[in-house]
Amino acid sequence: MDEQPEVANPALSPTRAVAFIRRVAGPMWRRVGLTAILEVPDRRTGVLHHVTLSPIKVDGSLYVLTFGGVTEWARNLRAAARGKLRRKGRTQAFTAIEVDGDERDRVIAAYLARLGPISRDRDPIKKDFNRRPAPVDHPTFRIEQTG
Repeated sequence: MDEQPEVANPALSPTRAVAFIRRVAGPMWRRVGLTAILEVPDRRTGVLHHVTLSPIKVDGSLYVLTFGGVTEWARNLRAAARGKLRRKGRTQAFTAIEVDGDERDRVIAAYLARLGPISRDRDPIKKDFNRRPAPVDHPTFRIEQTG
């Protein structure tokens, strides 16, 4: 039987933090429009996956990006180049264009700036960006509404 690694403070374990975000914080953030649900088909099976993320508008365009490196949802979105974004009670079909270079750098900078200076050292997103400082480690997609 696999044993779970011990956690110094179980109240702060990743499992509890994820559960809190999913059950409490996530729904509140969605209600006020800070987060959205991304629906994207699996690149191998076509089964739809749902991911909570925080889109950002930069220079009039809407973007989604990963803060955890090249994630499964990013791989799926690369392969499908389409999906749906559910935000503020509305669902919008879109095509996704992966961006790089200056455009990606502007989006990442805007995203980090939106998190604010107060959370600089404690915010898990900023910590992850610090661990993976290369922009190429953060796939970034421009969302273009269809239909």
